[in-house]
Amino acid sequence: MGILEQIVAVATAAESDSAAPHEAEEVSSWAHLSEQRVQAELFRDIFGNPFRPVSLDPAWRTATVVALAQGIYDERAFDRMPILADALQDAGCDSDDVLTHCRGPGPHARGCWVVDLVLGNV
Repeated sequence: MGILEQIVAVATAAESDSAAPHEAEEVSSWAHLSEQRVQAELFRDIFGNPFRPVSLDPAWRTATVVALAQGIYDERAFDRMPILADALQDAGCDSDDVLTHCRGPGPHARGCWVVDLVLGNV
């Protein structure tokens, strides 16, 4: 059972008349931890790893790569990130940080460090 399912199960139990007071506290604790996790993931998506800065080789900024990144940015189409990874790899990108980030589950958001690197928004 994933975190979201656990939160829903505990919340449902806490809302019932027979729910113990500690169950409501557990819901609050789970919700707080879940929110912290989401915020940390979004932070990593926007800023990357500050201890391993990545630079983008200008040769990787092909017309295809830039067009894909611009489409992702404009349309918030982060489901296209793996396609961007393929295009970057075709352009010669061998950065594990960049390719792994693009192919990762996210969450991705506008301001994603890879998309911003490609578009020169940094």
